[in-house]
Amino acid sequence: MIREAAYQHRLIKKLRNTFPGCMVLKNDPNYIQGFPDLTVLYRDRWAVLEVKNCKGAHHRPNQDYYIQKLNKMSYASFIYPENEKGVLCELQQTFGTDREARGTECQ
Repeated sequence: MIREAAYQHRLIKKLRNTFPGCMVLKNDPNYIQGFPDLTVLYRDRWAVLEVKNCKGAHHRPNQDYYIQKLNKMSYASFIYPENEKGVLCELQQTFGTDREARGTECQ
């Protein structure tokens, strides 16, 4: 199983490649407990992602709350290797880049 930090590092590179010019911010886990790990800014849109190293990884207090709340505002999701492709496809739709994004083919 891949360590979460290693997966997050690889994921940030993939996000920057898939959405050229995006900004990926790592959020401070000590500022708001349970707030997602990454904020992705692309053009005039944003998304937040809570990175997990596998589907069955433990959810900390408030993580589910913030994912649900922020998903109503724009886009928020847990992301892990098993659902990465689907989340990247949803990000393409959210960012309006269905045909422009690189490296991910969505159905």
